Amino acid sequence: MTTTSAAAPRPETAAVPHEKESGATLNVFSHAFLVLWVVLAAGPLIWVALTAFRPSADILSDPTGWPTSFHWENFTNAWNKANIGQYTVNSLIILAGSLTGTMLLGSMAAYVLARFTFPGNRLVFLLFVGGMTFPVILALVPLFAVMENFGLLDTRPGLMIAYIAYSLPFTTFFLTSFFRTLPTGVQEAAMVDGASHTRTFFQIMMPMAKPGLVSIGIFNFLGQWNQYLLPLLLNNEDEKTYVLPQGLASLAVSQGYRGDWGALFAGLTIAMLPVLVVYAVFQRQVQAGLTAGALK
Repeated sequence: MTTTSAAAPRPETAAVPHEKESGATLNVFSHAFLVLWVVLAAGPLIWVALTAFRPSADILSDPTGWPTSFHWENFTNAWNKANIGQYTVNSLIILAGSLTGTMLLGSMAAYVLARFTFPGNRLVFLLFVGGMTFPVILALVPLFAVMENFGLLDTRPGLMIAYIAYSLPFTTFFLTSFFRTLPTGVQEAAMVDGASHTRTFFQIMMPMAKPGLVSIGIFNFLGQWNQYLLPLLLNNEDEKTYVLPQGLASLAVSQGYRGDWGALFAGLTIAMLPVLVVYAVFQRQVQAGLTAGALK
């Protein structure tokens, strides 16, 4: 009579618990890093916004303190007495022309570079890429001379043209890559139906490229809204024509017009609001535009 012995059970491996522990540790570190990043990014903004409601005496005695009462007159003084309102209007007028021109010219150039093959296509694209790498500060002297020769110094059209030239290389580079990800079937069908290149671009390709246009539009808005070097060079004769960064810099140098620090922080808060509002409204479009290129 033979007996068979049962097979010995296999020992369980300790790899799975070890992987869970390492994953949990990595999760804790990633969350801690994100919290630290949020504090470093949002902390100064919250401090500026809260300080805008404090009187100047409290700010000087305790710069990091909390407002005991809300002094709304700081915003009134900043808007009226410090001409923040005039500077804001000047910036909005400049951006209305420069942002429209940048998006129109950049999208048209990107569409041609992405959809049409012609001699020199690659060279033109590389020229736009080279414009991204060229430091703006190296072009200040020749830019000043050109603007002076054309009579565009201290004029709104001159500043708009400078903004467009400053933003056009990155806009064209970004939208060229985006237009290449769009399907070609719709464009070909429109051309077969007799649509012209202009109609195909404005009525078919532009709506399809809306996520990319919104994304690059937000980036251009941020860059042109915060632009300081170009206005300082090209728009520095009359203080009434200053854009918002120029006005805030002038007020900061003079310690906030007679030491009114509350109004100075109120002016900074007013300058931040359009940027925050624009990003909050178009947040989903920005994320869609940035990820669309990977979903071809």
